[in-house]
Amino acid sequence: APGCSRRPRRPGTSNTAPHPNYAAPMGTTAKEEMNKFWAKNAKLNRPMSPHLTIYKWSVPMMMSITHRGTGVGLSGAISAFALAALVLPGNYPYYLDLIHSLYIGPYLIGLAKFGIAFPVSYHTYNGIRHLWWDIGKGFKIPEVYRTGYTVIALSVITSIAVAFL
Repeated sequence: APGCSRRPRRPGTSNTAPHPNYAAPMGTTAKEEMNKFWAKNAKLNRPMSPHLTIYKWSVPMMMSITHRGTGVGLSGAISAFALAALVLPGNYPYYLDLIHSLYIGPYLIGLAKFGIAFPVSYHTYNGIRHLWWDIGKGFKIPEVYRTGYTVIALSVITSIAVAFL
């Protein structure tokens, strides 16, 4: 009989094979499937999926992008610093003295401190905000904006405070 099998069925499953039109033939490559997909969409005059250009920019969108960017940037910077510490000759006091000998001025040093402190503080505060979301709090739109502006303000204040140290 159709659909019968000698193997016992697990609850919630079917012994019938998927419809042949839903599965890609085994002899095709991903590139061929992609080309078929785009050809079909062009033939049917379907629009391309929306992209960032159609969306109105908002604070939560910008903060999400910035959170990802600061995460990637901090990971890269920490990795580069660790690699440099492993492969460069000399030790930490040598490079610290080298930086002090450049005498680049207090304003540029303050700007550098702010530039280092802002991604760290922003990513930390926004990470706390994400943890708050993980427990299911703060999803109403006014709360999203209020916590977003709070993260930005705390990040700027913390970064300025660190720059003055």
